[in-house]
Amino acid sequence: MHLEEMVRLRTEELARSNKDLEQFAYVASHDLQEPLRAVSGFVDLLKEHLARSLDETAAEYMDFIVDGAKRMQSLINGLLEYSRIDTRGKRPEACDAQDALDKALRNLQVSIKETGARITSGPLPTIHMDPIQLVQLFTNLIGNAIKFRSDRTPEIHIGAERADEAWQISVADNGIGIEPQYAERIFLIFQRLHTRQAYPGTGIGLALCKKIVERHSGTIWMDSQPGRGTTFTFTIPDRGGQS
Repeated sequence: MHLEEMVRLRTEELARSNKDLEQFAYVASHDLQEPLRAVSGFVDLLKEHLARSLDETAAEYMDFIVDGAKRMQSLINGLLEYSRIDTRGKRPEACDAQDALDKALRNLQVSIKETGARITSGPLPTIHMDPIQLVQLFTNLIGNAIKFRSDRTPEIHIGAERADEAWQISVADNGIGIEPQYAERIFLIFQRLHTRQAYPGTGIGLALCKKIVERHSGTIWMDSQPGRGTTFTFTIPDRGGQS
């Protein structure tokens, strides 16, 4: 079999896989969300109806049910978002990384203000990407750095350099850090290294980042020292004509 034919078959296989994943996520979103909303709604009504007769323990159990339904909804929405990275993404184009960073910081302005995070950046290039997904990538990586902060004021720096015909962009923080043995696991969907009580979230953010980068033929990795901070770095091939 010729190489071109192998590439064509592989492309068709990936397209079918992505279509199946999106179809599954669509069904999950529509067919599973409604029962979850019903459970949550009826528990709220029951709690209101029995307000005078419920003891503290029973009320707490009902709150657990509602919280569980809401968490399941968040996981389903995360799965749907993950499935659409490839199928609903815009065509890559030349986009200003600095402009994407500015939009990401606007998305995060509440948490930046609440934590007093100090965010700096060096000169950023124009790169060939889906502009919406580049904003999403910055938002997730910087949001992650703010969330997993230490007792110090968060300090985050975004830098870029040219390396091997690609742009290499990094997001470095002074947060709690990650043990080296978790370097691969953190990019798996729904994987968590901490309890929800310590750090809320679905565990999908870094999996989304990895899928976005790989959609653009890049790679992403992390370097970290527990207690001293983490640097996430991703590469995007230079398609030519960028500054």
